[in-house]
Amino acid sequence: MIPAQGRPKGEAPRTGAIPSATILGVEGPTLGRDERAFLRDADPWGFILFARNVETPSQLARLTAALREAVGRDALVITDQEGGRVQRLRAPHWTDWPAAMDSAADGARAVALRHRLMGRELRAVGIDADAAPCLDIADGATHPFLRNRCFGTDAATVTAMGRAAADGLLAAGVLPIVKHMPGHGRTRVDSHHDLPVLDAALDDLDATDFAPFRALADLPLGMTAHIRLTRLDDRPATASAAAIALIRDRIGFSGLLMSDDIGMNALTGTPAERTAAAIAAGCDVVLACNMTRAELAAVTAAAGPLVPAAARRAAAALARRGPPDPVDDAALRAELAALSGG
Repeated sequence: MIPAQGRPKGEAPRTGAIPSATILGVEGPTLGRDERAFLRDADPWGFILFARNVETPSQLARLTAALREAVGRDALVITDQEGGRVQRLRAPHWTDWPAAMDSAADGARAVALRHRLMGRELRAVGIDADAAPCLDIADGATHPFLRNRCFGTDAATVTAMGRAAADGLLAAGVLPIVKHMPGHGRTRVDSHHDLPVLDAALDDLDATDFAPFRALADLPLGMTAHIRLTRLDDRPATASAAAIALIRDRIGFSGLLMSDDIGMNALTGTPAERTAAAIAAGCDVVLACNMTRAELAAVTAAAGPLVPAAARRAAAALARRGPPDPVDDAALRAELAALSGG
C-alpha cells in the first residue's frame, strides 16, 4: 500500500463503485474544492502528474494524498520519470537522471540501480507508477523526440535494459508501464504532432520491434503507441482493434493496457470520439493529460466504467504494488557511482 502521506483520509471508500476507464491529469500543484468535486464525480481509475503539478516534496505528497482522498480509494498515481528530457521531478529536490540510452551505456546493473533510486524518490511522495521503461528500438532515423529515450538499437539490448529498469522500479514499490506498444522506434515523425506510419511486414517486426514487449509481457501495465501499422489497417494502433489484438495475441501482453495521451495530434476527432474509439478497439483505460475540465468530463462520459475484463486486469496490476524493499540509499548510490565512474 501507499505510504501514510499518500493514503485516502478524508473520504470513505466508494464501496462497490466501478471507476471510470480513465487516467486523468490535474490542473496544478494543489487541488481546489471545485476540482476535487469534479474528480469525485468523474472517479478516474488513476491520475497522471506533470511538471505543472510539482513544486516540492511536501507539496507533492499533499497533492497525491488529496487525489486519493477525492476518489476515496488508493488510486494509482503516475508520472513520466524516464530520465533525460522526460522527467517531471527534477533538481534541486530530486535527482536529475540520464536519458535511457545514456544510462544503458553503464550496463544493466546501473540501469537497475538508477530505476530503483528513481522509484524510491517517486514512492516517497505518493507516486506509485512510472511511465517507463520505453521499449522502443532506436535506429539511425528515429525521430529526436524519441531516440535517446530508447535503451538501444537492437532488441537484445533494449530487452535486457528494459527488464533491469522494470525490476528496479518494482523493487522500489513502483509499477512500471512499458511503452509504446507495439513499437515506435522505426517511425519518423513525432506523434504529439502527426500520425507516424510504420510500413513493415509483421513477420519482420516479430524479431525486432515486438521482441522487447514480448519478453516483458509479464509486466502489469502497458501503453499504446499512436502509430499506424500499414499491414493491419488505416487506423492508429490506439484506435485499431487489429493492433490491440496483435498486442494481446501476437505479443502476448495480458496486463492493463492504457492509451497514450489521447490529446496528441496523431489522433483525430473530439476528445470524446478519440476516447470511444480507443475503448472500442480494446484499450482498458484512456490517458487524458492536458485538457480542459469540460473536455475531461466528455472523456469520462465516453470512456464509461471499467468493463469486467479491464477491471480484472486493473486489480491484478494494483496487486503488484508492494512496499519498497528495505535498502540503504547511500549504499545504492555508492554502487551506482562506482559503475558509472562518478
